[in-house]
Amino acid sequence: MTHSFRYTKLAAATLVGALALTSCGGDAGGDDGGEDGGDVTLSFSWWGSDARHQATQEAIDLFNETHEGITVEGQFGEWGGYWDSLATQSAGGDAPDIIQMDDKYLREYADRGSLLELSDVDTSEFDEGAVDNGRTEDGLYGITTGINSLAMVTNPAIFEEAGVEMPDDTTWTWEDFAEITAEISESGDGVYGTNNPNEPGSFQVWLRQQGTNFTTEDGGLGFDESQAAEYFQYHLDLVNGGMPSPSELAENQSAGPDQSMMGTGTAAMASWWTNQLGGLAEASGADLELLRFPTDSGDPMESGMWYKSSMLMSASGDTEHPEEVKTFIDWFVNSEEAADFNGFDRGLPANASIREYVLEDAGEADQKTADFILDIESEVEAQSVEPVPALGFSALQEILYRYESEVFFENMTPEEAAEAMIPEMESALG
Repeated sequence: MTHSFRYTKLAAATLVGALALTSCGGDAGGDDGGEDGGDVTLSFSWWGSDARHQATQEAIDLFNETHEGITVEGQFGEWGGYWDSLATQSAGGDAPDIIQMDDKYLREYADRGSLLELSDVDTSEFDEGAVDNGRTEDGLYGITTGINSLAMVTNPAIFEEAGVEMPDDTTWTWEDFAEITAEISESGDGVYGTNNPNEPGSFQVWLRQQGTNFTTEDGGLGFDESQAAEYFQYHLDLVNGGMPSPSELAENQSAGPDQSMMGTGTAAMASWWTNQLGGLAEASGADLELLRFPTDSGDPMESGMWYKSSMLMSASGDTEHPEEVKTFIDWFVNSEEAADFNGFDRGLPANASIREYVLEDAGEADQKTADFILDIESEVEAQSVEPVPALGFSALQEILYRYESEVFFENMTPEEAAEAMIPEMESALG
């Protein structure tokens, strides 16, 4: 069996023109059908790159051609504006029928009754953990499109140029990581050992290694001041020991993969989600590798890594066409036809059969990602499941980055930052 992932068939002008006609309403204008009274029009919103936009629109076009009586219309945007737009639409009772969802926002919408319960969608070929990523105590409100993990993306060419050996990620420690960072940064080649952590994922990994979580099952914070202060202190020591300057870190924090230090080939190691490996490799022109996170003990069974839904498919609780919405979501995550367009873009497919299908023609970066995800499976299974992000979780990322910056610029000590950060986070969750 052969197939190809068709990302660029649509001309940009055609795509823009088609999407310009897209309805923003949860009922796509409230019309229950055309003149025959039987057709249903659904709106579907997502965020992502230009390649994702084109591939998704092609998938939609094929669905419309093969599902008589259902027409899906697409609308998309960039990450930041996407959530502002969705919040406005949802508040006005005008949310899209089908919603590409991130787990940070799932509970915010599910807990207030804004999402459709999706237990009828077929998840029989999904790992249980992948299904549970979209579940709250009230039901299933997100269907995982694919899984990924936060990993240490590494540029072996920089290690070679600096004369530093690549670490063994089954034995290395946080002390090793700090020493390697300093050694590379001091090599004089205009590169750094690492850059700022990827939040909140990096902090989540750190806390999981200590047997706790960023947020708890009941919606509170799972860590204390001492743990936060220790985390801040470790990274402050890296800034003082070879990491970029605070101003460079601030600039890198807001950079996309293409313009990041890893994407521009100026960082040897950095934490990224595994589904971003291909984009980073293309941007840097380097043969990048994925490594486990270091630990205190050097035991990979304590790495704190977990499988995260790269994204989920959700639906508006106000949709007037729930069965048609479920039909589309089921097709989107479970069919080979949709997989021809989606490939690995929304993570390593959660459906086991679809995963095997796309791996047949996987490129080098995608194959590395899949191998890494499968290689850490026993370690992930040996550790606790990460709780579904708490209500208010989406605000925690900005708070964490802000206090990290205060520490890096030495406007606050790690202890002062931890003491001030926790009540602010508790307020956001409250």
